[in-house]
Amino acid sequence: MQEIGTKLKDKREEQGVTIEEAAEDLKIRPSQIMSIEEGDITNFKDVFYLKYFIRDYAKYLGLDYEKIVDEFNEFLFDYTSKIPVEEIEKAKKTKKKVTKKIISPYTMTQKKKIEIPSYLIYITIGLIIIAVSYVLLSNYQGDDFVEKDSQVETR
Repeated sequence: MQEIGTKLKDKREEQGVTIEEAAEDLKIRPSQIMSIEEGDITNFKDVFYLKYFIRDYAKYLGLDYEKIVDEFNEFLFDYTSKIPVEEIEKAKKTKKKVTKKIISPYTMTQKKKIEIPSYLIYITIGLIIIAVSYVLLSNYQGDDFVEKDSQVETR
């Protein structure tokens, strides 16, 4: 990481750009640029942000940013492969779990739908039709009998 920082610093000084100018143009803090140039990764919360800062900084200075990013990836691989397994296990145990879930239409899990067999739906519809028909016919027939009886009495 020190080598990457030195390359970036030398190129910046060669172009006559101050740390403040670079920070303003890249929209990052001057302390972050100084940390990159010094090879200090502790000033960054996440190494992925650091990677993108290095890429943008190298691109800003006109360097071959892909080569610089490859060098950073090699550094990162060497750096992380030297972490003892005990430290990794310890970090896993102390890692806080996020209880709040972010729900969006893209990450939301769909609830299981109740699947009703189609034959059951057809039987239910048939029974409803039969029941409605029976009620209508019985009322219709009942009304006819009442009217016929009243007509017979009046004669």
